Amino acid sequence: MAYVAEAPKESFRLSMLIYDTRFRSITIQVIVLILALLFVGWLTDNTIKNLAAKDKDINFSFLWNRAGYDIDQQLIPYTNDSTHGRAAVVGLLNTLVVAFFGCILATIIGVFAGVLRLSNNWLVARIMTVYVEIFRNVPLLLWIILAFTVFSETRPEPKDYKITAPMVELVKQKMTEEGETLPPDFKVTPRMVSSYADELEAAGIEPPQTEIFFGTVAVTNRGSNIPMPLLSRPLGGFEVAGVPISFSVLAVFALLAASIFVSRKLSRRAAAIQEETGVRPVIWWKNLAIIVLPVSLLLWAMGLHWEIPGFATDEFGVSKGFNIVGGINVAHSFTALLIALSLYTGAYIAEAVRGGILAISRGQTEAAYALGLRPGKTMRLVILPQALRVIIPPLISQYLNLTKNTTLGMAISYLDLKGTLGGITLNQTGRELECMLLMMLIYLILSLIISSLMNVFNTAMKLKER
Repeated sequence: MAYVAEAPKESFRLSMLIYDTRFRSITIQVIVLILALLFVGWLTDNTIKNLAAKDKDINFSFLWNRAGYDIDQQLIPYTNDSTHGRAAVVGLLNTLVVAFFGCILATIIGVFAGVLRLSNNWLVARIMTVYVEIFRNVPLLLWIILAFTVFSETRPEPKDYKITAPMVELVKQKMTEEGETLPPDFKVTPRMVSSYADELEAAGIEPPQTEIFFGTVAVTNRGSNIPMPLLSRPLGGFEVAGVPISFSVLAVFALLAASIFVSRKLSRRAAAIQEETGVRPVIWWKNLAIIVLPVSLLLWAMGLHWEIPGFATDEFGVSKGFNIVGGINVAHSFTALLIALSLYTGAYIAEAVRGGILAISRGQTEAAYALGLRPGKTMRLVILPQALRVIIPPLISQYLNLTKNTTLGMAISYLDLKGTLGGITLNQTGRELECMLLMMLIYLILSLIISSLMNVFNTAMKLKER
């Protein structure tokens, strides 16, 4: 009986690291890694020696020094006595706010523009084409400056909103002539003055500017004043590193998250019923009630009310002071940057949406029409869900570009991360290397977070093989 002996194993030799294909790729990677580490080490050592030659070192202690400058737009408490580190945090929050709302608005604009570019209506399709081509072919910085100029130069001054004594006297006179009996302490409101605008002009008195949105928002050349939500019975809160944390806000977000979770469960149940019976229950009003009612009841219980911006007045309604008080003042730099970024990025998203829709077979549309679906539902339920698989990858790039393009807000004095840490702090402290390294690290982390979240969403939208 014959036995087949196993082939003797070849002993390892150093030459196998180069000539053996099993080890060659690993060898090359190790060599490249060592060279890269050596280059980084040489670059770091060279930088330290050059800084030492100029009596400089790498030191981040300046972040705890007094900043000494003001920031108009701020989401957490900040004064010029705060540290450079806190100023950087305020700038980072300003960056995140513009990026967050910019991504939302740009997506809405891009989806509508991309869909309308494929409209059968020639005029609508051409208008969207003009929008896309204009915004894509003009530098973003010019749009930012243009938007800021429009807000700053075309809006009236705060004094144009004031109610003067002659206006009050004329209103009282007209109301008396109409047969109304006015008490001695009768106070004239801005709405009353606005209702007699024609009489004021006839008397040679320039009527005051009126707020928009039912008299709640005043847009002047200094900024936009909007109502501020206030709570009569707040739940309290605490501070972490000087940042106030409100239990009321946490409760609202927690209740909203729970409502959305319940709404999604209800939608899944409706989908299961549709799979079994072929008939989908009408649940839109239930979802709306689940999301809106609990939060509304909680806000009512906490005594939600609004502080309307306006001038302080005396007992007769005559305006006092020089500036509008109350409410929230939104700087024009923020508004202009947000609008320019949204419109500019929306033009690129529109092209991605248009490309994604065109990538879907025409047969999908014809099949939907054959089943009796209207064009609107066909686009919403059949075409766009499939097109998302093509749209999301370029959409990630546009979100990243928008986040990084917020640095252009420095041109209109919007103090984001670039304006604080990479602008005033850098100039005051002379720590160019440290500021640039911190900025690069922060933007890198932001970009990686955005990419990771969008990649998770992209994975969820991929075709699932059965």
